[in-house]
Amino acid sequence: MSERKAIQLQPLLVRSVAEALFSIFCEQRYADKVIEHTLRNNKKAGSRDRAFIAESTYEIVRYYRLYTELLGRQPGSVWDFWQICGIHFVVTREQPLPGFQEFSRLDYRRILDDYDKLKGNRAIRESIPEWLDALGREELGDKWEKTIHALNQPARVVLRTNRLKTERKALQEKLAAEQIFCEQAGSGDALVLSQRKNVFQSEAFKKGMFEVQDYSSQLVAPLLAPGPGMRVVDACAGGGGKTLHLAALMQNRGLIIAMDTLEWKLDALRLRARRAGATNIETRVIENNKVIKRLHGTADRLLLDVPCSGLGVLRRNPDTKWKLSPDQVTELEKTQQAILQSYSPILKPGGRMVYATCSVLPSENSAQVKQFLQSESGKDFTLLEEHSILPQDEGYDGFYMALLSRS
Repeated sequence: MSERKAIQLQPLLVRSVAEALFSIFCEQRYADKVIEHTLRNNKKAGSRDRAFIAESTYEIVRYYRLYTELLGRQPGSVWDFWQICGIHFVVTREQPLPGFQEFSRLDYRRILDDYDKLKGNRAIRESIPEWLDALGREELGDKWEKTIHALNQPARVVLRTNRLKTERKALQEKLAAEQIFCEQAGSGDALVLSQRKNVFQSEAFKKGMFEVQDYSSQLVAPLLAPGPGMRVVDACAGGGGKTLHLAALMQNRGLIIAMDTLEWKLDALRLRARRAGATNIETRVIENNKVIKRLHGTADRLLLDVPCSGLGVLRRNPDTKWKLSPDQVTELEKTQQAILQSYSPILKPGGRMVYATCSVLPSENSAQVKQFLQSESGKDFTLLEEHSILPQDEGYDGFYMALLSRS
């Protein structure tokens, strides 16, 4: 291999990445919060520098197992994470490193040779725990290889046009005037950014003309088909992305009861609803089972966007695979079935319910619906349609949604 020009890197930026990685892996903090904090502490950094910090951190989190294998040990200090950064730059750019003291023990030829030897092992190449590779292979069979590879690709930024404020074409033109260029996706409200930009600083966002929401997620509310004047319960509303979509589809007419066990999430929903101009949303904290029982037989439509492993959105939250465990997946499956059993009576006879997850595992998806339908609670329900979306299908998030009716 001939000598090549060394990679050009700024030590202050690499240090920021190494410190962020230490917070994520040694202090067990969430990647998105760490990156947000890191960028806030680098206020003087330009847009390219900020992009370097965020993208490098996410990419290293995504391929953390591969890089630790190449390092030969589990990192335990910021110095170690400098080494991890160096390995990442060598693997992705195939060039020698600059002469920083922190990189002095790294040999780029040895790194590339070792990388070639490890690429044949899927769990290491795709950088996932052994248990997850085994589970994915067991549940998805031959599809798992393409699924996990697709989940390691950076996510596209997708916007959902807020019909309460504008139409998709008009939003596309307004964003273009702000140098934010998008392409239309599907026949609904989705716009996909042509180039990653900070859309939250745009005037269109401040005026509530759109929300950031993946294309797969945008398919859930239309499947429920809420009509103006209906009574809709979003029983696991969280921050309210789908709640706001329901409000737009209902043209602000009727009532949406948005519920969650965490009040702070509903607080965030109320702020988002105010910006979006959604006025038909009522929030309720689920403090006990009485809150659910009071709603029995009252909803025309019921959305159960249940807690799940999040394995369909790993490209957005790559640290999930390092924080998740097999026991947690098992507990989540128990929670999902418990929600189906206890929340489904909210639906009126003749009403429709959607069960949804952002997981790719059939055990969290179709198997849960099948178990529910075979139970006493599900005897009056009929499965009308279901959709399993894998990330390799269209390049969006992995998602599952099932539409059921109550006779």
